[in-house]
Amino acid sequence: MDEQIIVGIDIGTTKVCTLVARVEADKTLRILGVGIEPSRGMKRGVIVDLKEASSSIAKSIQKAQRSSGYEVATALVSLAGSHVSSINSRGVVAITGGMVSQADVIRATESAQAVAIPHNREVIHVIQRGFTVDGQDSIYQPVGMHGYRLEVETHIITAAAASVENIRKCAEAAGIQIKQFVLNPLASGEVVLTKTERKLGVMVCDIGGGTTDLAIYIENNVWHTMVIAVGGNLITSDIAYGLRLSLEQSEEAKKRYGHALESEVSDQETFTLHAFGEVSPVQISRRELAYIIEARLEEIFQFVIQEIKRSGYDGLLPAGVVLTGGTSLLAGIHTLASEVLGLPVRVAQPDDLTGLVDQLFSPAYSTSVGLLYWAQIMSQASKFKKKKQSIPPLDWWDGIKNVAKRFLP
Repeated sequence: MDEQIIVGIDIGTTKVCTLVARVEADKTLRILGVGIEPSRGMKRGVIVDLKEASSSIAKSIQKAQRSSGYEVATALVSLAGSHVSSINSRGVVAITGGMVSQADVIRATESAQAVAIPHNREVIHVIQRGFTVDGQDSIYQPVGMHGYRLEVETHIITAAAASVENIRKCAEAAGIQIKQFVLNPLASGEVVLTKTERKLGVMVCDIGGGTTDLAIYIENNVWHTMVIAVGGNLITSDIAYGLRLSLEQSEEAKKRYGHALESEVSDQETFTLHAFGEVSPVQISRRELAYIIEARLEEIFQFVIQEIKRSGYDGLLPAGVVLTGGTSLLAGIHTLASEVLGLPVRVAQPDDLTGLVDQLFSPAYSTSVGLLYWAQIMSQASKFKKKKQSIPPLDWWDGIKNVAKRFLP
């Protein structure tokens, strides 16, 4: 069949979302199958119960297969967790033949990878940030340029090998071969960022249930990534302790009545729920709920500030912060984030989708949809590789430049 079918599986702390899509003739994506299943056996992006996690992944895949009519064999899978870390590295090689070829770019990137990485860690991404040819820096398309010395600056993302292997084992138990792991904020960035934001300097802040995932983009490249092991589930736990509710009731209260700013909620607003130890429903102040939410969100954004300053790029984000992820659905969160971070903030979600998309127009599914965009780019990359051109023409490099820097190793 000529149809190009791609699959992405977002394995999160609160949900597993499997999407099956078809690449149309105009390169747009049509969602054919959606499988959403509550996530079990996961905590803060890490598998803590293999059996429960495998069951959740298998059920999500089965739902997507039934709705799409396709059998899923391979997929791109999301990755998060505090075990993820990143480093920057430079590689230098001599240019063969006096003109930069794709082979020279690959050798330079491999040279940058020759850094001391512990044996218990696995390289997930090697992202090319920029090139230097004979001392001339800030080059984005070196192929075809004349010179004698090629340097590349890379951003290398690694993860704990054991955690990665556990996810791989769960996917294989569900009959899925993982083609590539993709870090959550990089997948989300594919669907929520504009070209202008990428160029000027922006940070993706994906606040999920178990983790807050960050990626800083400057001059169209990824400059820094980080996963913070706090998320929306911590807010739910705070509500459960503060208001003496079950976790299920706390999650419902957060979603239905929650607000990120106590000052914007009236003292007179209340809602009714069954609290522990109470026979009949009790009236709960919505402002008290907002107080609990605001305190925890402010702490999360303080962690984000610390990470921005630690990266050294705090003065290079004129486009501010783009919030996404399920927790960004809280009312007033963009105002609180802007006040705490001191940067422009907007909340973003996937758009320009066709097919079975009713549930997907939400920040909670930015990573899920972003995986499909990555899968589409990978498919394009494989087609280019089949051409086997030793020195690709400039228009070829223009089309493949983003592919090469994203999908190494």
